[in-house]
Amino acid sequence: MKNANSTSIFPTKTKVRLATIWLIVFIFLFYGNAITGESLTPWLASTLFLVLLFTIVGAAFGVVKEADELAHKLGEPYGTLILTLSIVSIEVILISAVMLGPGENPTIGKDSIFSVMMIIMNLVIGLCILLGGLKYGEQEYNAQGTMSYIAMIIMLGGIGLMLPNFIQGAGGGRFSDTQAILLALFIIFLYGIFLFFQMKGYKHLYVQPKVGSMEILYKDRLLQEQNQETEVISEKTTTKANKEIWLRSIILLGMILPIVLLSHNMAVVVDYGIQSANLPTLLGGVLVAIIVFTPESMTAVKAALNNEFQRAINLCHGAFVSTVGLTVPSVLIVGLITGKTVLFGMNSTETILFVITLLLSLMTFLGKRTTPIMGVMHLVLFAVFAMLIFNP
Repeated sequence: MKNANSTSIFPTKTKVRLATIWLIVFIFLFYGNAITGESLTPWLASTLFLVLLFTIVGAAFGVVKEADELAHKLGEPYGTLILTLSIVSIEVILISAVMLGPGENPTIGKDSIFSVMMIIMNLVIGLCILLGGLKYGEQEYNAQGTMSYIAMIIMLGGIGLMLPNFIQGAGGGRFSDTQAILLALFIIFLYGIFLFFQMKGYKHLYVQPKVGSMEILYKDRLLQEQNQETEVISEKTTTKANKEIWLRSIILLGMILPIVLLSHNMAVVVDYGIQSANLPTLLGGVLVAIIVFTPESMTAVKAALNNEFQRAINLCHGAFVSTVGLTVPSVLIVGLITGKTVLFGMNSTETILFVITLLLSLMTFLGKRTTPIMGVMHLVLFAVFAMLIFNP
């Protein structure tokens, strides 16, 4: 294997992408308030939306590219965690920007989380299962690790999205200040412990098992980790990965920062468009989810087509666990600091879709190999969700 050099790590294509993205960032930093101010018209808003959309999506694809390279250098589950946390951090930034925007968007956190669930857990997982199944017949994964993801989804999703409708709280599906503080701490604690076990003593649960097996036993974890560490060390020796890791991390930050800086302008334009066109408010959350998770979704489908189904699960289920684990506390904290109203409780339709998604996911991954029909079921459930947005 040839040693990586600066040219291969930071090619002309990446340089052009960064330069273009940052040029647009500077334009909006200096002229953004004037452009998106009172003179905003439907035609101008549409143009600005397309410019911001292509810029943010282009930056997000750049984030995925660098994070994916880091994933191969660091091995699982660290690599997937870098990709997932990078993407989810973008979502948290966009949601916070919408909350801090000029309009009132009390349900943007809930709408985004619920939309991510339906997109990731049904559309993307459905595509992975269907396309992977059509290509390979059936695919294997690490059943125990997958069940731990679903358990976390039940816990965090249930606490964050279902509980508000069944407690007294502050009324109207709102947490009281005390409840918001304590629940944010509980969720951060649980998510932190999950990440600790995933990275330390139990990372063997999130690695693709050998063919014919649906698990890696705890007693065999050391051998698995030694084999992986040997591959990573060999990679470091042959590619001088320390330098490459640092350089790619800097490029990764260079791609994330523009999304942070443009998020406020995007929030203003989206809010204006939804109000002007009298569209369902849920579309704001759906749009955030689509913008943020499109690159990672494509990476997951690619992994399934490469017969790396555990990586697809790590990306999809890990993304939703991280979404709830980071978004709920962040939105609650922003709400407490700014005094903005935060509503997390789902309506009856969303609750039914939430429960069906959880039950279908359990049936799909209860230790059985994937089959295409289960992918079709997930895709049909997503189609139902899409229909109900416009025809409730």
